[in-house]
Amino acid sequence: MLAFLRAMVGPHDADDCFQETFIAALGAYERMDGRHPRAWVMTIARRKAIDHHRARARRPEPRGELPEIGVSDRTPDREVWDAVSELADGQRAAVALRYAADLPYREIAAALDTSEAAARRRVADGLKALRRTIDREETRR
Repeated sequence: MLAFLRAMVGPHDADDCFQETFIAALGAYERMDGRHPRAWVMTIARRKAIDHHRARARRPEPRGELPEIGVSDRTPDREVWDAVSELADGQRAAVALRYAADLPYREIAAALDTSEAAARRRVADGLKALRRTIDREETRR
């Protein structure tokens, strides 16, 4: 779950979302149906990540000069996860649940409150978009 949250909100805010997820899960434990506990907790984590992004959008951002970051400062994995963060919400969540949290499509569908076929489609569409983004970046170099 922590890997999923890192993919969704970044490494700096993942720990806070992780804690908020389990606080919310403990509060809602009695209402859980028990069929897919892992997907249930991942759904809570996904919602906490969405809440984090909404709260961040409302916070004022300081403006100023940002230092230049050289291409050599970024690892290939970092570039991929940066590209994942640019995906649409549904695709980003599906790709992160599949590859960061290593959930099967059945549990991804439960976490995203959709069908298994739709979960597969979101992952496939997300990967297709990632390939286009990464190919475009490589041709610029």
